[in-house]
Amino acid sequence: MAEKKVAKKTKEKKDVQTVKKDNPNAKWYVLNIRNGYENKIQKEIKQRAEATGMEDKITDMLVPVQKKIFVKKGKQEIKEEKIFPGYILIKMELDNKTWDLVQNTDGVRGFVKTDRYPKPLAESEVKAITKFMEVEQPSFQTSFSIGEAVKITEGAFADFIGSVQEIDTAKGKIKVLISFLGREAPVDLELSQVTKL
Repeated sequence: MAEKKVAKKTKEKKDVQTVKKDNPNAKWYVLNIRNGYENKIQKEIKQRAEATGMEDKITDMLVPVQKKIFVKKGKQEIKEEKIFPGYILIKMELDNKTWDLVQNTDGVRGFVKTDRYPKPLAESEVKAITKFMEVEQPSFQTSFSIGEAVKITEGAFADFIGSVQEIDTAKGKIKVLISFLGREAPVDLELSQVTKL
């Protein structure tokens, strides 16, 4: 019976810990960090804040990413691409303890600042960044360039070779100029229907 009461109390404590109150003194700042280590540093700062009992002062962190469609060897892949590589956003109450915790985290180069002290981001800027991250239609990324020779892999003109005339990354389309029946003809294709030679 005593074991059930202890288990119930620990469950109640866990529920209380997950509910965070928003700190009214916390503001958004930009951290300059080692490029490529954004997620690792974010996780480390979060762990250090929890270990030192400062999760009420360091309330949120954000690695701005956007989904992009990459076309490689005729196949589409959706990947997350960092909008600001080498930077993360951190919402915190800035004081000596939080400053030391963040500055002494391995891989952090420092705060983006104007003078001696970091300048907080306006809430409108953070909202604009998060809105940009939530764009529904991912844009296409491709390594093709205009004038480049490509091979058509699918459709009525499969195995034809032509040169790239236009690239529309918003719609994932490409216009290829091919030689057909002794004449040059433009063909509109999906980016996934062509490969590099």
